[in-house]
Amino acid sequence: MATIATTGNKGKGVRSDCSLTLEITQQGGIQTELISKVKVLYGESILRLCHEILTFYGIEHARLTVEDSGALEFVIAARLEAAIRQLTGEEKEYLPAMLPQNTYQTARDRYRFSRLYLPGNTPSLMINAGIHKPNGIILDLEDAVAVTKKAEARFLVRNALRALDFYGAERMVRINQVPAGLEDLDYIIPHNVNLILVPKCESADQIAQVNRRIAELKIKNNIEGNVWLMPIIESALGVLKALEIAQSENVVALAIGLEDYTADLGTRRTNEGTESFFARSMVVNACKAAGIQAIDSVFSDVADMEALKQNVLRSKALGFDGMGCIHPRQIRVIHDNFAPDEAEIDKAKKIVNAFMEATEKGLGVVSLGTKMIDPPVVKRAQRTIDLAVSMGKLSSGWRDAFLENQKA
Repeated sequence: MATIATTGNKGKGVRSDCSLTLEITQQGGIQTELISKVKVLYGESILRLCHEILTFYGIEHARLTVEDSGALEFVIAARLEAAIRQLTGEEKEYLPAMLPQNTYQTARDRYRFSRLYLPGNTPSLMINAGIHKPNGIILDLEDAVAVTKKAEARFLVRNALRALDFYGAERMVRINQVPAGLEDLDYIIPHNVNLILVPKCESADQIAQVNRRIAELKIKNNIEGNVWLMPIIESALGVLKALEIAQSENVVALAIGLEDYTADLGTRRTNEGTESFFARSMVVNACKAAGIQAIDSVFSDVADMEALKQNVLRSKALGFDGMGCIHPRQIRVIHDNFAPDEAEIDKAKKIVNAFMEATEKGLGVVSLGTKMIDPPVVKRAQRTIDLAVSMGKLSSGWRDAFLENQKA
């Protein structure tokens, strides 16, 4: 078994992280070296934390070097625990306190216009992500993490779920591809994750495996809350299996990943999206048939906001309910253009008002002009109204003004 382990990140451009080198020795007690620009201010607290963690794991003799670049405590703890467990095989966890504001659950049908991807091994990108108000924050254990760093990233993501303020965003984690991703769940499910993204999904059986493992962990850890699933369709086979995946237990949305999908086709992704029109339409129709949300792929050009806007409008026109983003500056454009426009709001007001009038008159049939209005149409219109109100595009007392305008 190895006696030296190095975890974390260092070097030019690395912020809010640290690199630790731990050697377990036979004698000499605990010897520590701290290299940090903030050593004068925080050196004692950093070393105190390290000694506390080493004591927690019963390590009496070791040499520890900490190269700090402004890491918060939950990051240092994750890095040191990863090193200790790599060397000792110990399974007990050193857990930071769970922030009280991180204990919320999320609804099955909550708005998911935007979900912001953050690399699961890069703490600097996590720390203030919630202030940009994405609907969801994804801590990514899959493509955004190097293969050699995946094991230690699990500790960082686990600690972030407990100690990082998400500002009310849906707390999401993208695991690795099944079956490898099943091991990721051990580090995530006990810590109030709201939603799991399942990448490169190609069958309902993969979702069943995830559900079984989640159920086992919920029993083991006395968890009662829901853990939702968002499979990501990223291959031709996944597209053709979209409906059975969408109908699986706990699935609340399907996402499509166009980079991997176009690679599977052997074609090139374009802004116009003609090469992915069939796949995106299949995913949307599978979602609508299953009664869940359809979530479009990320837009990779973070500098072109006009191209992003046009992409969002095409996505919305196809029937998608949201999309991924890879930079905070994309969030506002996504929200503004997935939100109902004035024409949609005006139409929704007319439909909902007609329904209210019919209800007030005790009528069983709702009509608008010469057209009959079915209940699903009313429900969709009410959702548009609710969304417009929640986004500040419509007053909660809109009907009074609407009726006044009708009289004028």
